[in-house]
Amino acid sequence: MEKNNVIVALATPPLISALALIRVSGDGVFDLTEKLFAKPLKTITKRASYVGDICFGGEVIDNVVLIAYPHPNSFTGEDVVEICCHGSPLIANEIISAYIALGARYAERGEFSSRGFFNGKMDLIEAESINDLINATTKEAKKIAMMSYKGQTSKLVEPIMKSLADLLALIEVNIDYPEYEDIEEANEQTIVARCEAIRADLCDLIRHGEEGKIIRSGINIAIVGRPNVGKSSLLNAMLHENKAIVTDIPGTTRDIVEGEINLKGVPVRFLDTAGIREGTDLVESIGVERSLKTIEEADLVIVVLDATNPNTEEDEKILERTAGKHRIVCFNKRDLNESVEGVAVSAIQGEVGPLLDAIYESLGLSKEAYELPSLSNARELGALRNIDLLLREAIEDSKNQAPIDLVAADLMSAYNTARELVGIGATTDLTDEIFSRFCVGK
Repeated sequence: MEKNNVIVALATPPLISALALIRVSGDGVFDLTEKLFAKPLKTITKRASYVGDICFGGEVIDNVVLIAYPHPNSFTGEDVVEICCHGSPLIANEIISAYIALGARYAERGEFSSRGFFNGKMDLIEAESINDLINATTKEAKKIAMMSYKGQTSKLVEPIMKSLADLLALIEVNIDYPEYEDIEEANEQTIVARCEAIRADLCDLIRHGEEGKIIRSGINIAIVGRPNVGKSSLLNAMLHENKAIVTDIPGTTRDIVEGEINLKGVPVRFLDTAGIREGTDLVESIGVERSLKTIEEADLVIVVLDATNPNTEEDEKILERTAGKHRIVCFNKRDLNESVEGVAVSAIQGEVGPLLDAIYESLGLSKEAYELPSLSNARELGALRNIDLLLREAIEDSKNQAPIDLVAADLMSAYNTARELVGIGATTDLTDEIFSRFCVGK
């Protein structure tokens, strides 16, 4: 990334709307803007807003509201200009084209946030939370993302880093000054006890992180069963809409039908699959193959049985296929057989509460999961698990009387992983991969 290049991009969707926002950042942005906007910007020392015309080539492009942010008090830590214009894509593109004609370039995905990170305006966890805020589909997911954005999540890593640094310091002192008798000895018992204490904290972070991941990202649920047990009716009842075609003809559903609900703050995506049986034609056989693939990829499988006839040979085969999966067995058509036990519903009457309750209970979410910050994306959880693995290796090496230098190497790797978690010493490859997921205007 060339730090001093002026970059420009549309920060709002490229759609016709009342207003559009264009963001421009970099050293020299005020000089460029003065060529388009007849207001003095180079001398400002604090945030200022103006109303006026953006002009280029002797023509007025639009009358805009312009906000100037002198560095370092801006989102990117550089001089920044934000232009609020009328929401015509034509107008926005003309303003962007004018900046590019004067020497700016179009921003890459996530480049504004990337500059903010490298200029010390945010750490890596806070930067990632921006994308989480944009993609949040529930209030609960937004709340978790906002805690990360405000720096609360980053603070979870600090005790881990401090404990690792303290242990490394103790080992270093023992190596460099073995003759001192008034310092704590870095023996096997001390190292193992301290590593286990750190691992206990990591275990809590990982558990809360996995809960936070469910709230933030949701789960995929496959609805499976033999033909005509009411899978499509069940999907429609849970979605409160006629998403799937329902008929008495077996094999009506030939492809995966999807729908999503907010279940007590958790985004739940239902995947209604083709009835699993020996296909009677090529199209149905393909649908069955896709159903089996969906079962493998789903986080949770709902096996739907007909409460009036729940023990057919086809049912047994489906139960065998899903035996190793996280699943719920649900009896549909309870209105025709009220004596059935277990999770029983009547899709045709819209009585699906027991199934929704069973789904939520199966997630095992604690009340704290909605209230506390958590390290919940794949990168963060992966880093926590890697730290835990390195600590286990340090414990094993210590118990096996390995040289203290080898134990210290494991602990140093764990410490560096914790630092990289918040972006300290993060590699360019890592940050490029993270910010490439962002939209261009961020």
